Amino acid sequence: MEAKTAESTKAIMTEIVLPNDTNTLGNLMGGRLLHLMDICSAISAHRCSKRMVVTASVNNVSFASPIKLGDIITLESKVTRTFNSSMEILIQVFVEDHRTGKKTLSNNAYYTFVAVDQIGTPIEVPDVTQETEAEKLQFEGALRRRQLSLILAGKMKASDATELKKLFN
Repeated sequence: MEAKTAESTKAIMTEIVLPNDTNTLGNLMGGRLLHLMDICSAISAHRCSKRMVVTASVNNVSFASPIKLGDIITLESKVTRTFNSSMEILIQVFVEDHRTGKKTLSNNAYYTFVAVDQIGTPIEVPDVTQETEAEKLQFEGALRRRQLSLILAGKMKASDATELKKLFN
């Protein structure tokens, strides 16, 4: 299976925040943002695996600042690391003020997707190679994030999380 570059898995989506997307304060509803983040991340996972993908988990979502009615949002995602059948995707949300054009990072999260065949059985995914220093740092941290996620889900014992232990030793 041929390895992919992280850049080749990149997905970019741009949306404008409309009244039906907002709460009574005029802010983008969190659920709507999570929906858009899931779609953008799924595109990256598909570009990596070239297979059907399903969302396995959403980790470390941060809502740093509200996104207002009329703001333009750009979502950027790419695969940071692959495991056997799963892929970790970093998704970042940038907000462009519709009055000034200023862009700022508003939100980010890590999504995990699993590639599946036609009957839903997990299947192997190709490796992702890192080219930039930032991509290499994301790759290194992915195993720690995965171990933490597995511990919190009750699928791994903390004593088995070798990469997490290294942080404290």
